[in-house]
Amino acid sequence: MSLSSRMVAVLTLVGFLSGGFLATVGHLTRERIALNKKMEVERAILAVVPGASAGRIIHEEKDFTVYAGQDKDGQLAGFAVYAAGTGFQDKIVLMLGLDVSLSRINSLTILEQKETPGLGAKITDETSFLVYWEGKDFGKPLSLRKPPAASRESLSASEVNTITGATISSQAVLQIVNSARERIINLNKEGKLNPEGKDAK
Repeated sequence: MSLSSRMVAVLTLVGFLSGGFLATVGHLTRERIALNKKMEVERAILAVVPGASAGRIIHEEKDFTVYAGQDKDGQLAGFAVYAAGTGFQDKIVLMLGLDVSLSRINSLTILEQKETPGLGAKITDETSFLVYWEGKDFGKPLSLRKPPAASRESLSASEVNTITGATISSQAVLQIVNSARERIINLNKEGKLNPEGKDAK
């Protein structure tokens, strides 16, 4: 067998073994990754819906899921909305908490993001971004305050602060929330937000 033939054979074998190894690792970790993601979603539901001890899926589609947050007695405590959209760098995934009447935002948390470290990645920061979503009016589309206000009191009921130097990432989160708002309103009008859904677990 010539040198070139041996090299091709060795490279083919190495490629085959590497591919098999990666496929095996992927198969073995797939369930663990899915379980971790499910647990992360469950924790996020409880974090954005005060008083909730469990979440039930009441509507589900690609990159958009609505959960009914229920207290320990099975009563509706609020709604949690899992939504995703395009950020500056990559996909942004968030969980939005709403009150029972769908008129007020309890809080917002970011589940996934790959925005620029030190700038756009601040969308995960509580004090510089997330805190400004708490208690906001969900009855009409929200807007960004640019330049950012010095305090929460300076913002209107439908305004949230932008992040200095990261307007695109701030705008991306705003767009995801406003898009989720439109879907929620339509689903509610169609009577599709029945709290008696399937368990989030």
